[in-house]
Amino acid sequence: MERHIQTPMNKEEAAMLRAGDYVYISGTIYTARDAAHKRMYETLAQGGKLPLEMEHNVIYYMGPSPAREGRPIGSAGPTTASRMDKYTPALLDLGLIGMIGKGKRSEAVKEAIVRNGAVYFAAVGGAGALLSKSITQSEVIAYDELGTEAIRKLEVKDFPVIVVIDSVGTDLYEMVMDR
Repeated sequence: MERHIQTPMNKEEAAMLRAGDYVYISGTIYTARDAAHKRMYETLAQGGKLPLEMEHNVIYYMGPSPAREGRPIGSAGPTTASRMDKYTPALLDLGLIGMIGKGKRSEAVKEAIVRNGAVYFAAVGGAGALLSKSITQSEVIAYDELGTEAIRKLEVKDFPVIVVIDSVGTDLYEMVMDR
């Protein structure tokens, strides 16, 4: 099924999405990769405040290339999500509602997705130039010293993704493997 959603997103909206749905996201999403996730995890462990609110937000596992003149961002393809798996359950427990990446997730992440009514989306790997066309604004909001791994706030319009793990735990990758 094809769906259009607006972010931030609530649990009721996430609950309507099913593994295999084609989704076009418009609104605000945030980027964070390995180094940013590690830093956020350490901040939480020390009782600190995160640089962005997790509740109702979506994180895109992406580190962009430099922007071309007149564009807000360069190539913006997904990175492998499993590299963030050790940090993800804690962020989901804080209200993170969605993640965008590529590849499979651990059982601990799947359990946290179900426990929190969240969703995991996949973006097409190797299509970073095409995906960047759906990004209308990009602004570094934290960890600027991390370069491409800094946390960015992105405004997106009809950003194309596929639901891989829905809020009830159905995993598109496993569905396809079972066929």
